[in-house]
Order: sequence, then C-alpha cells, then structure tokens
Amino acid sequence: MRGEYHLQPIILNAGCGASGPERLPQLFGTWRHIRVDIDADARPDVVADITDLSPFSDDFADALWTSHCVEHLFQHQVGQALGEFLRVLKPDGFAVILVPDIQTIARYVAEDRMTEVLYDSPAGPITAHDVLYGHGRSVAEGNLHMAHKTAFTPSSIIACMRESGFADMAVRRRSNLELVAIGCKTPRSDGNHLQGLLEALAL
Repeated sequence: MRGEYHLQPIILNAGCGASGPERLPQLFGTWRHIRVDIDADARPDVVADITDLSPFSDDFADALWTSHCVEHLFQHQVGQALGEFLRVLKPDGFAVILVPDIQTIARYVAEDRMTEVLYDSPAGPITAHDVLYGHGRSVAEGNLHMAHKTAFTPSSIIACMRESGFADMAVRRRSNLELVAIGCKTPRSDGNHLQGLLEALAL
C-alpha cells in the first residue's frame, strides 16, 4: 500500500470484521474502500492490528472509519491506535470513530438490568453485559478479539483524540446506545465543518 497513488478518495475501514462497504454511510459510496482487520477469518483486504497500521504509508487515506473496534483495546493501546489513525490520514483527512455509550449503559447496570436485552444485532440479542465486556456468545465460541477492554464517555473519547493529536473534534450521542466521534487531522477554518460532516454522514 506504500507509494500507491489513487484518483479515488480512500476510506480505510479499521477493524472491519466481516462487514463490507454496505455498512458504511452513503457518503463513501464512490470511494475506494480498504478493509483492515486483525482477524484473517474476516477476509479483510489487509490483515493488521489497528495499533500498527504499518502496511499503510503516512498521509495515505482521505478518511478512516472504525465502528465498535477501539473498545476491544486495552486502555493503554487506545492512544497507539489513534496515533496510527492520525498518521495514515491525509492532511485534510478525518476519522470517524463509533464506540458504545458506556454512560448510558451504566444506567441499566445501576437499575439491575444487566442481562436485559437492549436490542437485536446481526450477532444476536445484546445486553448491557455484552456492551460492557464484549459479545458473550462470540467470546464463548473462542473469538477473544470480541472481548471489550475499555470504555468511553463523550468527554473521554474526545480527550483521547486530543491527546493523540487530532486538531478538531466533535462527538454525538446516538439513540442506539453508541457515541460517534469525528476528528480532523488539521484545523479547519470553518467552525461548522464537523457538524456538516456529521450531517453528511447521517450520523
């Protein structure tokens, strides 16, 4: 992937799992989609850990998408991953990071509703326990990559991104018990740029 030049904008899907471009926002419909995952069984384009994206050169991608992946890292690894996200982005690139909304999930725990089904996913019913610790059935089947090792609130994900060098950031709480954070590699003069991106992404 190093030294390549492409006319199409590039979106890296970091920690893609088995999903393909159909899971991305329509904004990326005409982009070149490169799937990256540590699990070769997910059949990614590139097998790599998101804390080490060395198959890709600096300033490689126009955008990076990572959905429900960063929480699978230990806390000390989060900065490594975000640093790699920043490195592979072009100067005008941006990252979109989706993680569980642990602040909202904590309310279910406080109300003793740990095993209540919150919603149905392609992997099956999801409980507060699954969100806290990772999808129980997948872990039981031996897929230890699915275990959750850290968690985020709106302020903590923004703090991690800021510490990793992102210039402009915004976070939005979604109704499906997740947070979406967006960050730009370099500052933007338009103060509404991030909100415009979130609207364009329909997130």
